[in-house]
Amino acid sequence: MASTGLLVVFFVCVGIFTICNAQDLTLDHYEKTCPSVEAVVKEETARIMAAAPTLAAPLLRMHFHDCFVRGCDGSVLLNSTRNNPAEKDSIPNQSLRGYGSIDRVKSAVEKKCPGVVSCADIVALVARDATLHLKGPFWPVPLGRRDGNVSNSTEALFNLPPPFFNITQLIASFQSKGLTTKDLVVLSGSHTIGTSHCSSFSSQFI
Repeated sequence: MASTGLLVVFFVCVGIFTICNAQDLTLDHYEKTCPSVEAVVKEETARIMAAAPTLAAPLLRMHFHDCFVRGCDGSVLLNSTRNNPAEKDSIPNQSLRGYGSIDRVKSAVEKKCPGVVSCADIVALVARDATLHLKGPFWPVPLGRRDGNVSNSTEALFNLPPPFFNITQLIASFQSKGLTTKDLVVLSGSHTIGTSHCSSFSSQFI
């Protein structure tokens, strides 16, 4: 049941965040420029998962956090500067893990196809392959995302729905992204893997 839920979640993610990103994504985007990209990402992700399987859920979460702010543009990976705190340092993202894994996969891809594959596409592929490592399903990932160069901690703070949101607030948050209540329910299925901190939801129990 969990695997089926994850499959539905990411087919919805692919369609929804393609729209949010306003980019024309295709399954054969790198066919001529980097045909081995998916094989390289899968192989390197498998090595990472073999050493640290608990990173699968955080890598999946990173993909969502990236997409929900400015679309799937890799902006969650950008570092803060002196005059601009970036998304990764925003409160909702301070518990994200797996940045080193993305860097490692990116380096492997760069050795094969330097300067071709976007970081945003790598985040999307790693999320899929990490889920597959947990015996989840395989789903096609359309590629061609462009990396963003704007990353702002305030945008992450006000765009990512916090764990204390009630159902009314969650629905409104998702509607602001063009998502329906059904999308909210389906995307929540991604929480069937990984762990959570009691402090995130204990207040909901009486």
